[in-house]
Amino acid sequence: MQLTAINTIEATLELVTGLRIGAGDAEMHIGGVDNTVVKHPLTQAPYIPGSSLKGKMRSLLEWRSGAVREAPLDKQAHDQSSGAVQTEVKRILQLFGVGGGELKDAADFAAELGPTRLSFWDCALCPAWEQQVRENNQMLTEVKSENRINRISGVAEHPRNTERVPSGARFIFRLSVKQLSGDGDGLLDTVLQGMKLIEHDSLGGSGSRGYGKVRFADIKINGQDATDRFAATQAFPAQSR
Repeated sequence: MQLTAINTIEATLELVTGLRIGAGDAEMHIGGVDNTVVKHPLTQAPYIPGSSLKGKMRSLLEWRSGAVREAPLDKQAHDQSSGAVQTEVKRILQLFGVGGGELKDAADFAAELGPTRLSFWDCALCPAWEQQVRENNQMLTEVKSENRINRISGVAEHPRNTERVPSGARFIFRLSVKQLSGDGDGLLDTVLQGMKLIEHDSLGGSGSRGYGKVRFADIKINGQDATDRFAATQAFPAQSR
């Protein structure tokens, strides 16, 4: 098994609706914001952690495979599946990896999978968008007020203020996919399908309340325009199971 290439996918990730990826506040302040978003510790600019993208893409691909379970898919999930489902589970394991302990006594399977192919980067704000916002003396985030409605009385209860990145914000998206001898284009296609699934679903928290709708634009693979290839990608390709 030989490393033959490292393919890079770059794009602009644009927010169609507000995005909230929580910072995990350790304390609450009276009159303050209940749920702040994750920000760079020096610039205080919001960003999208690579771990959030990785977790969302893996989760959606596992649901699509039909083999989803409480924990991430592993060797046992692979062995218990068959046909097209097993092929898809194997691709997920090749892309995202499995825990080292799972392969300790499965040298043949470890060799068959090879190293984890997929690497994500944190997504910083596009400099031009951030500069425009700062020059206009606007904020990089917004605070949205929410509450709970009592079904009987119709009265709003438990008000809370939630911080989120506003719609229209643009981030620099980048990931890389290692290609080993014998991989073919199947793994790269799965990654593009995972990006489509994220577009169809949501990113971050409160997706069921309209948060986190995103789209990918200006897509390039290894520096070459891949807009048409991505547009033709189907999130749910026809498969025989």
